[in-house]
Amino acid sequence: MTMPAKSAVTSTRSPAKIRRLCVILGDQLNRDSALFDDFDSTQDLLWMAEVQEESTHVPSNKQRSVMFLAAMRHFAQQLRDEKLPLHYSSLDEVCLRDFSAALAASLQQYQPLQVRLVLPGDYRVLQSLKRCCAEHHVPLELLGDNHFIAKPGEFTAWQKGKKQWRMEYWYRQLRKRTGTLMRGDQPEGGEWNYDKDNRGTFSAKGPGMLEAALLFSPDSLTQGAIDTVERLFPENPGNLLGFGWPVNRAQALQLLDFFIAKHLPLFGEYQDAMWINEPWLYHSRLSAALNLKLLSPREVIAAAEKAYQQGEAPLNAVEGFIRQILGWREYVRGLYWSLMPEWLSMNALDAGHNLPDFYWTGEVDMHCLAQSIKQVLDHGYGHHIQRLMVTGLFAQLWQTQPSQIHAWYLAMYVDAIEWVELPNVLGMSQYADGGIMASKPYIATGRYIAKMSNYCDHCCYKPDEAETENACPFTTLYWAFLRKHRPLFQKHPRLALQVKHLDAQSDEKRQAIAGREQWVRARYPANTYSTT
Repeated sequence: MTMPAKSAVTSTRSPAKIRRLCVILGDQLNRDSALFDDFDSTQDLLWMAEVQEESTHVPSNKQRSVMFLAAMRHFAQQLRDEKLPLHYSSLDEVCLRDFSAALAASLQQYQPLQVRLVLPGDYRVLQSLKRCCAEHHVPLELLGDNHFIAKPGEFTAWQKGKKQWRMEYWYRQLRKRTGTLMRGDQPEGGEWNYDKDNRGTFSAKGPGMLEAALLFSPDSLTQGAIDTVERLFPENPGNLLGFGWPVNRAQALQLLDFFIAKHLPLFGEYQDAMWINEPWLYHSRLSAALNLKLLSPREVIAAAEKAYQQGEAPLNAVEGFIRQILGWREYVRGLYWSLMPEWLSMNALDAGHNLPDFYWTGEVDMHCLAQSIKQVLDHGYGHHIQRLMVTGLFAQLWQTQPSQIHAWYLAMYVDAIEWVELPNVLGMSQYADGGIMASKPYIATGRYIAKMSNYCDHCCYKPDEAETENACPFTTLYWAFLRKHRPLFQKHPRLALQVKHLDAQSDEKRQAIAGREQWVRARYPANTYSTT
């Protein structure tokens, strides 16, 4: 086994008496963090810990676990190189159960006067650390997260007096305040949103020759993280035959430059398109680096805006990309802290089915799902349409228990941190909040997938059919979903027409669809990684 260079060192030089124990979590790897403000090496101690629970409270994809561990170990090495006092607990040393157990041991060892912590991205972790400090009678100081663009309290102030919290208007507020893609008080190009230009599909020839993805070969620290995950979590889903994610700031900046130069120009037009055996297409793959804070959203936005200003990328591509970061990313974080912990128990559509086993294995005869899930197992990745309109759509139509599909997304993607994952899944994808986040459920038949990809060309099912022996399960379940929720959506402004189509079906067809639904449900058993 290759041991991670220096990663198992418990601590470097530490003060004789600790004023502040300064906690750095695995998604807080930014050297400009507020945690370093007023940090005094003669009195304070930095603290990082690898703990089992972060790979087991949901069965974390091996790619995801390696991403976190490798990035943490690289950041720790940077701090050591700067000769900053650091306590680092590695899973190669001792398998600490969770953050609370790890922190409790350090509180007893160092007896600090205070614990300092930037607001975590996970409500569960925050509550655990709060309880630990309270039990040990050590004050906990929570710091604001300066990584984000929204100012403290800005989202809460924006929410006041509004019946609906729609992302578009929050995005416009941040555009105006920051001056991003603005000409005075007007949006660049005269429009706030260029979504209408960003729905392109590939011809039958597909995307053609694509620039090879920029992947990073594991160094000794990353290889050590790979070995740790394979040894401690051999039964977790995913594989590590190829791991190429950026795990330090230098690599993240390389990937940013690569995307801006090679893929941003066509990102907008083809951001919703899918193609067989093409996991990356024109997508940036920057979300994991952003969410671990190896990159700042400000520098990513500035790079995209500069490309537009210099004529290197069209406005529809640049605006669409910036909206994902300045708009959507900031929006879901605001919603997360507004609605936790209540969001975890929401189930507006009374969904009660178990998640099918194939979500964890990729062994399924629906080609779109086999493609989308295999790349998640291989890379820990899927772009937003694969997540929303393939894996998320099927879970919605299957009427999956929200807690189960939430656990799957949190477990499987390298960029999954609860503040960003939960709103996207329980709000946008599954409509479990009853419309707080999205104006309607994102539901469609198999025809949508056929339109946006060539997946259906290689499938045994027919997307236009709902009740025959070749009927696409998406299409069958679509009509079953509408039938179940007809009273809720019969007067909905965006779904009432579909309810009329449902009502126009003959009794014979409705009965045939109901029979086909039973066949579909019998075909796909419940999952083996149940988290409930």
